[in-house]
Amino acid sequence: MQFIDEARIRVEAGKGGDGVISWRREKYVPKGGPDGGNGGVGGSVYFEADPQLSTLLDFRYKKKYEAESGNAGAASNCTGRSGEDLIIHVPVGTQIRDATNKHLLADLVERGQRILLAKGGRGGLGNNEFKSPTNQAPRFKTDGKPGEFYDLELELKLLADVALVGFPNAGKSTLISRISQAKPKIADYPFTTLVPNLGIVQAPQEHQSFVVADIPGLIEGASEGRGLGHQFLKHIERSAVLLFLLDGTDEQNPPAEIFKILKKELGSFNKELLAKPRLVVITKADAIAEELLAKYAKSKIDGKKPMIISAVAGEKIPELIALLWEKVQAMKADL
Repeated sequence: MQFIDEARIRVEAGKGGDGVISWRREKYVPKGGPDGGNGGVGGSVYFEADPQLSTLLDFRYKKKYEAESGNAGAASNCTGRSGEDLIIHVPVGTQIRDATNKHLLADLVERGQRILLAKGGRGGLGNNEFKSPTNQAPRFKTDGKPGEFYDLELELKLLADVALVGFPNAGKSTLISRISQAKPKIADYPFTTLVPNLGIVQAPQEHQSFVVADIPGLIEGASEGRGLGHQFLKHIERSAVLLFLLDGTDEQNPPAEIFKILKKELGSFNKELLAKPRLVVITKADAIAEELLAKYAKSKIDGKKPMIISAVAGEKIPELIALLWEKVQAMKADL
């Protein structure tokens, strides 16, 4: 399925049904009086977070969503049927903004969370509502009110505990396939990952798990639109922990230099990302020369000695999972 994380749509709540003018007609009752019923209420538009959805693809093909209008009233003081509400299902993590003023209307971050976005119009009043001691035969009614309507911008931001950050071919996809059941495309050329991937990782603690997100690789200038990863940077904004993966086999860019570039790009996109807990890891230990391994083992990146792993060989993977789980738990305890 194609991954779509942005869409623009229009929603319209239903119009209220019109009130009616009607008169009682009964045998042997010469002056029956008014009996015009009220119109039904228009249907409202709701949005609901659905865990079964993972993309906004459906909204690329349908741009307008309308709730049902209420029916007009009827004789014998019968109220018209109310319009049926419209419930629009979106992925968990979807933000909804007013396309006109960019105001955030909803942020659906919990499964089953539902919010009213456009309220249906009130039904009109029939002539029976206007009867009074001084006006026994009112000959007017009111029309139903129009429902609310909005032009909306939908934006999906993935919910993950840990986000993988690195250059293309840093081993992010290999790692997520190793520690979870995710099956991303893996190849030895840049930008193999074209869309974000989510994986559920079994934590060291029994019956516990956490979610890891892999986004396309970043390059220098990503925050300004270079490469593919820039359009997915928003997907790491909700993550509790950042895991920097630095390719230890990249001779042109030493791990310490890669980290500086990645940190700069994240800060340029959103400075709050730099305040998140992070873990720095050098990857591809199985392909690094012995002298380089010894050098990396003595080095410090981000003020600490980096962990050196090999997702292919499984080297230090259990220790990495334990460290990530520890950081995720610490973040959740602070909330």
